Amino acid sequence: MIKKKLMKGNEGFAISAINAGCRYYFGYPITPQNEVPEYMSRELANYGGAFIQAESELAAINMAYGAAAAGGRVLITSSSPGIALMQEGISLFSSVQLPVVIINVMRGGPGIGSIQPSQADYEQVTRGGGNGDYHTIVYAPASIQEAMNMIYKAFDVADEYRNPVIIAADGMLGQMMEPVVIPEMKEAITEERISEVKPYALTGHKNKRAKNVINSVFLKQEMLEDYLNEYWKKYIKAEEELPEWENTKLEGAEVVFVAYGSTSRVVIEAMKILEAEGIKTGLIRPKTIWPFPKKAFDEIDPETTKKVISVELSMGQMINDVKLVLEGKYPVELINRVGGMLLDPIEVAERTKKIMEVK
Repeated sequence: MIKKKLMKGNEGFAISAINAGCRYYFGYPITPQNEVPEYMSRELANYGGAFIQAESELAAINMAYGAAAAGGRVLITSSSPGIALMQEGISLFSSVQLPVVIINVMRGGPGIGSIQPSQADYEQVTRGGGNGDYHTIVYAPASIQEAMNMIYKAFDVADEYRNPVIIAADGMLGQMMEPVVIPEMKEAITEERISEVKPYALTGHKNKRAKNVINSVFLKQEMLEDYLNEYWKKYIKAEEELPEWENTKLEGAEVVFVAYGSTSRVVIEAMKILEAEGIKTGLIRPKTIWPFPKKAFDEIDPETTKKVISVELSMGQMINDVKLVLEGKYPVELINRVGGMLLDPIEVAERTKKIMEVK
């Protein structure tokens, strides 16, 4: 029998990272993710790791840069305005192709905003707030268990693609409690094996190999163009290999909802209300929001679908990707709340009926 443990989301995030082999954590306190650094400060040293509370988010991302350059498995966590401060560092990580896992426990904004759950960082994490051409790989969990599984996998994905991976959670997932199965402990990479596993790392060459250089400065524009053209290939590969989604009841649906994260759970309950009233509904739930799962939309039933509705805790950010994918094939509408306000199933159902002009 598989044993489950009742855990708070933020603590689950932390233990999943440790069990995935993370041994370096840098962060700065900000609600609603403070239980992550609290847990790491208490537990990481027990696994031979190092916890540092930086003096700011700017310091944290640059400390993480140093640890990743030396070959470490590194975790950073913060919330929306803190992630905003890290954008230059995330761009730098991407430019020099270093892996890092970043958990954003999203809160209301813009600016300092509120400490309540939100999804208004969608464009920040999927488009990138730093300068230049780069992408971050972004997972969007809908439960604590799924978040833990995604975090566990994210370290391998970050290493494979040598790129930042972001877990776009929200305050609700960070603060709620659910029964979970804790991922098994992986063997952490030892210092002796770093050069073998990550040959680019700055470990000291000891006259046994040519020295490594991690550099993001190309003063000749031709050199930078060549570099970008070459490293962009991994993003094309990611768009083919990494998209994940879950489709529910699309066949015969009159209305297809698109929702991610904890909002998708509200939508599932709203679907039950609508179906009890004779309105057939379906759901596309992106598990990755970059790369966006374009193929998920191929399963929409063209014979029955009248509306596609993006359901978000934002002014409408994911809806732009939905419209791009659909290319005008279906009318796309928005159901949303903002500022940390949450949707409930009854509201989603009522607003859907209004959109469908069903009384």
